[in-house]
Amino acid sequence: MLRKIAVISDIHGNAPALEAVLQDIGLHGVERIVNLGDSLFGPVDPQGTAALLMERQELVNIMGNCDEHLLLPESSSLTYRQVRPLLGDAELSWIRSHRKTWSHQGLMLCHGTPWDNSSYLLEEVLPGGEVRVKPPEQLEQELHTIEEKIVCCGHSHVFRQVMLPGGRSVVNAGSVGLPAYEEEQPHYHVMESGTPQASYCLFTHSGTAAGWTAGQILVSYDWERAAWAAERNGREDYAVAIRTGRTRGAVR
Repeated sequence: MLRKIAVISDIHGNAPALEAVLQDIGLHGVERIVNLGDSLFGPVDPQGTAALLMERQELVNIMGNCDEHLLLPESSSLTYRQVRPLLGDAELSWIRSHRKTWSHQGLMLCHGTPWDNSSYLLEEVLPGGEVRVKPPEQLEQELHTIEEKIVCCGHSHVFRQVMLPGGRSVVNAGSVGLPAYEEEQPHYHVMESGTPQASYCLFTHSGTAAGWTAGQILVSYDWERAAWAAERNGREDYAVAIRTGRTRGAVR
C-alpha cells in the first residue's frame, strides 16, 4: 500500500520550478509521483523539463491538452511554434506513452476531467468571463459514475479542494510552472494563483478507512531566472505570470 503520493501538474516547460519541486518532494518520503500533464508547453526550458521527467522511470504521466497539442503536425500557436521544433523522437514518444487517467486506492487522477483533458472539472466559465467554482451538488452529479472517493485534477492551474455532499472530494493540484494565464475559450477568462511559488499536492494515506488527506505545498524557487529565460525567448507574457502569479497579456 502506498502511503504518500505527490501530484504535480502544469509545469509548462519551467524546468527551474520543476527542479525545486522535485527536490522538495524528496524531503517528504514520497513513494510515487504522478504528473498530470501539460509538461513541456512553455518557453522557459522545455528540453530541460523533458530531461528531468524522462529520467524518472517510476513517474506516472497523464496526458494533458497541451501535450496532445504538441503531437499535432502543425499549429498556429506561438508556444507550439517555439517548443515543437525543440522536441525529438524520444520526447514525442514519451508524450505518446502518457495515460488518460490513473487510479489507486480510492484516488482517481486526471488532467482536466476523467473524460476530457481540455475541460475544467472544478470551474466553469460564464459568458462574461467570470470563473465560477461549481456547486458541490453539480460536481456530485457530474462525477456520479466515478467510484473513487477523491478525484484530483489539474488544467486550471489553481489549487482548490471541494468536499461533495456524498463524502467525496475533488482536488486541483495547482501548477508547478505557470501560476497564471489568460484563455480565449470557451469565453475569454483569466486564471491566477496570485503567487509566483510552485504548487503541488501531497496525498497522505492514514492506513485506515479514513483514507487519503490532501495538502497543498508551495515551493519557492528562482522565478526571476525562469522569467528571464521566458523574456530571452520573446515571451514577456510568460515572464509576468511567472514573476507575479498574475497576468498581463495573453499566455497561450
